[in-house]
Amino acid sequence: MFDMRLHHVAYVVPDLDAALPDFTGRFGMTEVVREVMDAQGVEALMMRAGDGFVELIRPLDPEGPIARFLETRGGGLHHVAYAVNDIARTLHGLAEQGVELIDPEPRVGLGGHLVAFIHPRSGHGALTELVQEAH
Repeated sequence: MFDMRLHHVAYVVPDLDAALPDFTGRFGMTEVVREVMDAQGVEALMMRAGDGFVELIRPLDPEGPIARFLETRGGGLHHVAYAVNDIARTLHGLAEQGVELIDPEPRVGLGGHLVAFIHPRSGHGALTELVQEAH
């Protein structure tokens, strides 16, 4: 029904600069974009990994959801993201199927992409992100 491909996996880390060499040095990934995203209370960094990407996220807001994730679970895998061609149409179709959406409407994410999240209850326990790449 939907044209999706794996876009990225995201890790929460307490320190981007300390984590970065593990990905660039060990695995040969290259940094693509790094942004402070005040609206989400995070700093995020995207790295190219072959045909896909790996995202590192660190909390800036000590009361925000990423800080709570880090505090309760420690650093590690946070979400899996899929690229879609038309995020609004995809969200509408998923909602019609009864999928629980965190974001019923897309918002601007890292790199200017449109993003929306699907609740883990509708993702077999995993937080899932949809990404419509900016062009």
